[in-house]
Amino acid sequence: MNQQSLMVQGCTSDAGKSTLVAALCRILKRRGIRVAPFKPQNMALNSAVTEDGGEIGRAQALQALAAGLAPHTDFNPVLLKPTTDRKAQVIIQGQVAADLNARDYQAYKPRAMEAVLDSWGRLTRAYEMVLVEGAGSPAEINLRARDIANMGFAEAVDCPVILVADIDRGGVFAHLVGTLELLSPSEQDRVVGFVINRFRGDISLLTSGLEWLEQRTGKPVLGVLPYLHGLFLDAEDAIATDQADKAEARLKVIAPAYPRTSNHNDLDPLRLHPEVDFQWIGPNQAPPPADLVVLPGSKAVRADLDWLRQQGWETYLQRHLRYGGKVIGLCGGYQMLGWQLHDPLGLEGRPGSTPGLGWLAVETTLEAEKQLRNVSGHLALPGAAPMTGYEIHLGVSRGEGLARPVVLLAGERPEGACSADGRVLGSYCHGLFDHPEALAALLGWAGLEGAARVDFAARREADLERLADAVQQALDWPRLAAALPGAPGWPALAAEPQEV
Repeated sequence: MNQQSLMVQGCTSDAGKSTLVAALCRILKRRGIRVAPFKPQNMALNSAVTEDGGEIGRAQALQALAAGLAPHTDFNPVLLKPTTDRKAQVIIQGQVAADLNARDYQAYKPRAMEAVLDSWGRLTRAYEMVLVEGAGSPAEINLRARDIANMGFAEAVDCPVILVADIDRGGVFAHLVGTLELLSPSEQDRVVGFVINRFRGDISLLTSGLEWLEQRTGKPVLGVLPYLHGLFLDAEDAIATDQADKAEARLKVIAPAYPRTSNHNDLDPLRLHPEVDFQWIGPNQAPPPADLVVLPGSKAVRADLDWLRQQGWETYLQRHLRYGGKVIGLCGGYQMLGWQLHDPLGLEGRPGSTPGLGWLAVETTLEAEKQLRNVSGHLALPGAAPMTGYEIHLGVSRGEGLARPVVLLAGERPEGACSADGRVLGSYCHGLFDHPEALAALLGWAGLEGAARVDFAARREADLERLADAVQQALDWPRLAAALPGAPGWPALAAEPQEV
């Protein structure tokens, strides 16, 4: 097998594939190994703009950060962004290639695989080690034909595989044994061992189960990873709904979790801030009184706006603004706040127009060319706080509201729109809250005077280090080195004293 690579596949979605790859990237980077992340096919509405002008899944951008690299389209050559339950925008090496339903995408997969192998070839020539993340589970037997995301890819490039399972959700031994049983003989041989994720408690009580698992399968358990509380890293796709009790909270912020919410990580700095009580509001939940409402991005803006209205948000927002509340719309949320949304080409569904909420004097038309760029500048608010971010959108907004911008980008280019009464802001800039100065300024605008400076990037970096430390301590490096005898970095790690 190719000892220059290792693939992490999960028994289920959210088993820990992304975080394990990120941890391994950081561990090898620390040892001076030139390592890169790779995910052949990703399905996610959370994406990042790359240095070469494309977009990839958010998790691969995080893994690139862990490896000390700028995000690149080769790290995630196929990205699927669902627009409905049956249709997705297909992005190949960072650029939109097609909009396909599930059946048509199956026929398209050989072309997608060409891009996967093209990117893979470049990475293996440029790096000593490539760490690969699978998608979902390799045991989805209805998706085995033309698979490019899991064992189909691993077999094509002769890549060794680790299976990871989440013990916190229960049934971990059934997950591991059942997944292995559903693989073909050659795929089973490709699995070099198991990793159990999110364990908490007395590990001695797990020992008998680990021994049984190894005897039953003939595969080694390469590590039991601890449950790390408070780990604050970019989520692959699922919205993080966990909430911490914040005794210091002075500002209430809420956001609707509509069906096609995209780039929800934009709001992570609000969840992290110690003085902000932040809450996602899901379907059939009554939105509580708040100081600030944030409308996040959307991959199907007109459909999600219809959902907002059905859920009673338009009436709620009218009352919220009447009593002095503030509203910020990001990307799709910004488009919803205007007068009209036009989709003449049917890029996000059926062609047509939808009335917006009408609080910003702009109209938006979805156009075929996607806007993809990293941006920086400063807020057009008192203090001119610096900001950094990125744009990913099809919509082009026009109207008199643009004369009151939210951001002045490099070169003093105005961006976004503000309502005439100053209570509603809209911007295409994802990451608007990421810079500590911009976050403090926007919270001050919303009513939180003297907000603490919270450096989200520094917290992400600290949590990457904490994750890498925990994984380095938990993995059985001698066993991993034995399973991958030619892999760079493993022998040195195996030679280090192992903590018990």
